[in-house]
Amino acid sequence: MTTATMPMTTADLLALPDDGKRRWLIKGELREQDMTVRNRFHSKTMANVSGLLFVWRSGQPLPRGDVVCGEAGVRLPGIEPETTIGVDVAYVSPDVLVQQSEQSTIIVGIPTLVVEILSPNDTQEEIDEMVEAYVKVGVPLVWLVDPTDRTVTIYRPGEEPTLVNSRQKLDGGTVLPGFSVPVAQIFD
Repeated sequence: MTTATMPMTTADLLALPDDGKRRWLIKGELREQDMTVRNRFHSKTMANVSGLLFVWRSGQPLPRGDVVCGEAGVRLPGIEPETTIGVDVAYVSPDVLVQQSEQSTIIVGIPTLVVEILSPNDTQEEIDEMVEAYVKVGVPLVWLVDPTDRTVTIYRPGEEPTLVNSRQKLDGGTVLPGFSVPVAQIFD
């Protein structure tokens, strides 16, 4: 006889001990892995992307959104059971920010941009699952950054992914108006 288990909630996830494991929920199912010892290329790429987005954000009219990074927790609405993922970098619009409670340590809502930076121990299945969740809930722009190949794969709902390399520019289109940088700058 099989015992049915209840899907995990974001509250259950947040109650787990901080024991060096990376955890996220995909449709109520706990996923975990030993925390990546980030190599300097991953860390440098995260810092560069965050800095470039911060400069862009600083030039935007008020009210401005926030740039968050470093496994920032994001609860994606519209997926049941719950999906809560730690993102490498995200831009969260002012509209989403005003909906946050002062008590919550995670963002509940759809970021405008999610950036995932490939790590040495990421599996293709994990990456595909996260990108699919972002696109499914309507994250307008997802960048999958590969520090090894020095490329960025761009995902937008309803469109085929596109790839840009270090000889091209990365721009935010209508989602991040005015954001445009040489891809090489992300890795230099």
